[in-house]
Amino acid sequence: MKSNRPPTLVDVARVAGVSRATASRVINGVESVDEKMRSKVQAAVQSTGYIPNTVARSLVTRKAGAIALIISGSDGSAEQVLGDPFFGRVTSGVVRSLLPRKVHPTLVLADSDAARADAVSYVRQGKADGALLVSTHSDDTLPGLFVDAGIPAVLFARPGQDVPISYVDLAHELGASLAADRLVSRGCRRVVTIAGPSDVPAAQGRLNGFRQAMARHGQAYVPVAKGNFTRESGELAMTELLAAHPDLDGVFAANDLMAAGALQVLHDHHRAVPTDVAVVGFDDSEPAHFTRPQLTTVAQPVEEMAAEMARILLTHMEDPTLRPTSVIFDPHLVPRESA
Repeated sequence: MKSNRPPTLVDVARVAGVSRATASRVINGVESVDEKMRSKVQAAVQSTGYIPNTVARSLVTRKAGAIALIISGSDGSAEQVLGDPFFGRVTSGVVRSLLPRKVHPTLVLADSDAARADAVSYVRQGKADGALLVSTHSDDTLPGLFVDAGIPAVLFARPGQDVPISYVDLAHELGASLAADRLVSRGCRRVVTIAGPSDVPAAQGRLNGFRQAMARHGQAYVPVAKGNFTRESGELAMTELLAAHPDLDGVFAANDLMAAGALQVLHDHHRAVPTDVAVVGFDDSEPAHFTRPQLTTVAQPVEEMAAEMARILLTHMEDPTLRPTSVIFDPHLVPRESA
């Protein structure tokens, strides 16, 4: 009678014609195994349907087979964070990069000092082998906590403080200059901008880059209203700018959500886009495709950046002695109907 029990490591070793120890070494990823032996064991795993015991495997390899994706410093609720196009794109890029490598990401929200300490403890306890950090404020202590703890970690965006940690980032100033060039090329002469929070390095980079580019075009003064990267804040900022500068003819918003809010306000005030006012956003996230008119924007390759962040982390997990590294991505303009 055929047994209904699940196949074991002993069954794999028997089918492969190798010792149990050899089968275990292959399954646990030990590289110093003869290639013919490795092929036999892998074929036996397929033919028997053996599923490794991940708990036992972690005891052998001392690896959890997981990483923590930690979003730190967000001001919004979990629902707001998970619904934000940017964080969704980061998560998508990480998942697509790690799953083929059989590494599983665990999402952790760290919106307080206590939660950040818990996040470090979570990884130190062996529940993850390293951490991918998405930090939204320049004074965030989380990158330093991971460096001090000696835990492999990589940061999305340049650290706001002097911390020796690997990171990926975008050339934000360059992206903002592309937006300025686009508005000027359309003949805009009374340009305003909706900036992001002043404590977010990316927002400051975009604001500085836009101002510098406009100055090169001879426009020394650019009125600014601050938002917080939400559609609602874009609406408020656009309302403020229209009241103070009713003759404005060009708008650069530091992300697409705020640009979408600006478009709504311009529509409500019967200002035709792009005939009366040209609008450029930043990110090329999902909202850019669904505004009316469709939004001209500066593309940030978030998914590719997140995948590179994961790749760097895996490299540091293999060799913790590696020095911190950085990869800076270039943006590009995506012209559509709004400018």
